[in-house]
Amino acid sequence: MTRRAAAVSYRASMRTERGRTAGSPVPGPVAAPGRDRGIDALRVVAILGVVLGHWLVTALVVDGGPVHVASPLRAAPGLAPASWVLQTLALFFFVGGAVTARSRRGREGGAGSGGGAAAGGRRAWLSARLDRLFRPVLVLVAGWSALLIGAVLWQYTPGSSHSVDAFAAAVRSRTVLKLVASPLWFLLVYAALTLAQPLVRRLHPGWPLAVVAAVDLGRFAFGAPGWIGWVNLGAGWLVPYCLGAAWSRGRLRSARSAWVMLAGGLGAAVVLTGRLGYPVSMVGVPGQGISNLNPPTLAAVAFGIGQCGLALLILPPLRRAMDRARPWRAVTAVNRSAMTVFLWHQTSLLLVSLLVPGVMVGLQTVPDGASWLAARLLWLPVFAAVLAGCVAAFHRFERQPHRPHRPPRSPAPARRAHVAA
Repeated sequence: MTRRAAAVSYRASMRTERGRTAGSPVPGPVAAPGRDRGIDALRVVAILGVVLGHWLVTALVVDGGPVHVASPLRAAPGLAPASWVLQTLALFFFVGGAVTARSRRGREGGAGSGGGAAAGGRRAWLSARLDRLFRPVLVLVAGWSALLIGAVLWQYTPGSSHSVDAFAAAVRSRTVLKLVASPLWFLLVYAALTLAQPLVRRLHPGWPLAVVAAVDLGRFAFGAPGWIGWVNLGAGWLVPYCLGAAWSRGRLRSARSAWVMLAGGLGAAVVLTGRLGYPVSMVGVPGQGISNLNPPTLAAVAFGIGQCGLALLILPPLRRAMDRARPWRAVTAVNRSAMTVFLWHQTSLLLVSLLVPGVMVGLQTVPDGASWLAARLLWLPVFAAVLAGCVAAFHRFERQPHRPHRPPRSPAPARRAHVAA
């Protein structure tokens, strides 16, 4: 065996040993150096919570008139506490703050001390992160633009069928387009926080929390104009983002800190919703006067702080679970397609709702409470299957194609001369 072949064999064996997990004879995917598998698992929990939450409380009603959105939480307000389980947006921003801060430190550490090299490294870092965010968005916009153009042209097609007419009319409706675009607000806020990361990476989360409290006090106690609430769209999600950045710097590592966040955040949310008039639901409900998310209220931010505390408490067992090959492989698969899953999960619900013929209970009917929700559970595998098809088709656009660096080859005549010598 040549020395080159032996080196390749040795590196392969080392990768296999690093990928072998405790208690499992099957090698698992190898985590990058310094990567926290528990944080990756938290990201998956956040994604699944958002997806399941939307699928359970969003109904596209098709009853002969224009399609419209309804929610079982309006027909059965007693189900509102369930939204506290499936509203996981704060986890997204907590994980994002932790990962972005760690990535930025790694980039700065590898850029050297030269000013020009450091500036170039920051630009490359920022470009790579924004590209990862918005490359899948372009695919979503292109796909729905093509579908919308087809739906517009279809209305001028003679002899068209009633079912296709109904589908095309729904695609052209503001309701459907608003649902398709609904995940994009998150990306805009996340991108803004990424751009501001050098400014906010050491910001104490108490400052944006104070801004949220002041804005709510102005809106609900002193009659400030409603538009001022949109300040909380940035300040509200900056709180868990700053908590994640602080955790990445080694803060909030004790169980006591996690319990204080959990008890304090959830306790404040209970008081705000139970005594001070904030909605109990942590997701938007059509027709409800005040939404905890649109824009974020102090109740939603307090709930998010409690959620971050719970995340820190379950992080150690999550890490232990990720030492197993099968769970880690599943988490890796979801994380590789995280943006595609997030962007296309509403599309999968829309396609099933619009393409399944008839009016099916739990799918296209008006939500009337727990019975509708039970029927909706039976549709979740169908939504998941359509989403899996979307992921299979589009997840490759999440990352730029990697072109491995190849060292320059020595000229062939020189090699032949060396051999001849």
